[in-house]
Amino acid sequence: METKTFEITLKDLSFEEIGQIIDGHWPISLSKEVIAAVQKCRDYLDQKTKTHPEPIYGVTTGFGSLCNVSISEAQLSQLQKNLMMSHACGLGEPVPQEVVKLMLLMKIKSLSYGNSGVQVVTIQRLVDFFNNDVLPVVYQQGSLGASGDLAPLAHMCLPLIGLGEVWVNGEKRPASEVLAKHGWQPVELASKEGLALLNGTQFMSAFAVHNVMKAQHLSKMADLIGALSLEAFDGRIEPFYPEIQEVRRHQGQVDTAAAFRKYLEGSEMIKRHKTHVQDPYSFRCIPQVHGASKDAIEYVSRITFEEINAVTDNPTVFPDKDLVISAGNFHGQPLALTQDFLSIAVAELGNISERRTYQLIAGKRELPSFLVKKPGLNSGFMIPQYAAASIVSQSKQLCCPASVDSIESSQGQEDHVSMGANAATKAYRVMDNTERVLAIELFNAAQAFEFRRPVKTSPILEKFLAAYRKEVAFVEDDSVMYPLIQKSVDFVRNWKI
Repeated sequence: METKTFEITLKDLSFEEIGQIIDGHWPISLSKEVIAAVQKCRDYLDQKTKTHPEPIYGVTTGFGSLCNVSISEAQLSQLQKNLMMSHACGLGEPVPQEVVKLMLLMKIKSLSYGNSGVQVVTIQRLVDFFNNDVLPVVYQQGSLGASGDLAPLAHMCLPLIGLGEVWVNGEKRPASEVLAKHGWQPVELASKEGLALLNGTQFMSAFAVHNVMKAQHLSKMADLIGALSLEAFDGRIEPFYPEIQEVRRHQGQVDTAAAFRKYLEGSEMIKRHKTHVQDPYSFRCIPQVHGASKDAIEYVSRITFEEINAVTDNPTVFPDKDLVISAGNFHGQPLALTQDFLSIAVAELGNISERRTYQLIAGKRELPSFLVKKPGLNSGFMIPQYAAASIVSQSKQLCCPASVDSIESSQGQEDHVSMGANAATKAYRVMDNTERVLAIELFNAAQAFEFRRPVKTSPILEKFLAAYRKEVAFVEDDSVMYPLIQKSVDFVRNWKI
């Protein structure tokens, strides 16, 4: 993929562009219009604080329930620095570095519209971090998903002022040391800047972007692997006929059936005479189940797209209308609800996948028990299905919605919160779980189809099988399974459709 500099403009940022930036390791830059908009807002806010006698929340006041405490002009910079330090209360596991990089990109984009009051130098330093893979150490626990992702964003932005830690080449180092190495001076925060950096949904939205993009890939892989399982199980094509989909009309169902017909075109196996009249639901209802997940992923994708192209800090500044409005764009409810929904949709792809795996090892339709030539002496593929069942059960537990909960905070000023951060981090785990379950299905389906030889499947699936066999060999007799399963996971993750 060609490496080039991607310019952040006032236009929306698409998932395709995010994929190009991240996968292609493209550096980013700020367009002239972004720089002008950011500077205009900063100039307006500076003038406003000098001429406006009334308190402005977060600019000349304290935060949260301390909003009625006025701060003198001489203390405005210290106020922002104190905010950054006091709010860095994250706990738990570090946020994966690929998600931290998305957090940086999401925050840069949100600040680029010129409604947040930051200095150009501040947003430019975030760009420097992104381009040099200086990735702040952020922790997964601590955000309520309203007032923004305060704790994780505080950790992400501490390095701007020379505090906190960063990842460099996979090594955790003090931010002050890395800033000095690059010749970067710590940013002297102006009024409102700490609040602009800490308010916002960029922790949730970074996880959401990662989760949506992974869900889109897993949905496609579920179809491809499911088609191979259908062949290995000697399944029927009729449930995928277009006529069945047309009388129900759900777009995901229509698209799923079309994908299966494409993947099975030219197969000898699918044309073979069938003695059975029906297949189990895990095969026969694939269009309905995979299709419903597709529709859910599409909906979540749309909401996430709107969120990542939004201004979500508080207060919001409108220089052209002479307005500084304290409101609630930092509230993560849109992401909380949709990340819970995404968890359920993707967990169901894993749920039905594990059922197909079970059918393949059950000794049905002329397949040997547990998919080995000498069952009894060999346990064969007995326990990979156990592992898949365990993972599926865990995903079901993780699908308990976070968004139905709320806990009062900040002395009652923040009395309804979204818990969107918990929804997003749970969804992240569900994405990984489903990837593993699909990998186990592929491991079984590839093994099972070898017992159908010399019959061939379709050209598309033969190519897919041949590529898989370069990584994972047919299992003749019992061997240590976990390295083969991990190779299968890597294959599912990296296969391009």
